[in-house]
Amino acid sequence: MGDRLSPGDSAPDFTLPDDTGTPVTLSALRGGKVIVYFYPAAMTPGCTTQACDFSESLESLGAHGYTVLGISPDTPEKLARFREKDALTITLLSDADRAVMTAWGAFGEKKLYGKTVQGVIRSTVVLDEQGTVTHAFYNVKATGHVAKLRRDLGLQ
Repeated sequence: MGDRLSPGDSAPDFTLPDDTGTPVTLSALRGGKVIVYFYPAAMTPGCTTQACDFSESLESLGAHGYTVLGISPDTPEKLARFREKDALTITLLSDADRAVMTAWGAFGEKKLYGKTVQGVIRSTVVLDEQGTVTHAFYNVKATGHVAKLRRDLGLQ
């Protein structure tokens, strides 16, 4: 597992395919604020709740200058089905080899039903216009996370 990011860190750059296979590069989003969140698997109950919450908040977050990127190890094809099935409006990115997740501290050992396993650590990292981490949350809960994030960012 990579080190977890902390406020003040420079976010590691990446280029990942979106649900259409189009490459998205983090550094190309400089000048705007970015929320990057990592989730284990498209079309599972918790991940669907979280993605729908972000989609429902996208207009408000965008009005405050935020772009939202959701990253999972799913293929672009599965992400496209996820977007269509749940009418998602956020950008979904595929990190099939988990390299970005590892670099951002969002892949590694975690507890799942009382057992220690290797997997995606549900995480959210907020970046300022220069790509510097302003907030980093690890082991977040899917339900209610977006509302809590909005409060933490002073957007309520």
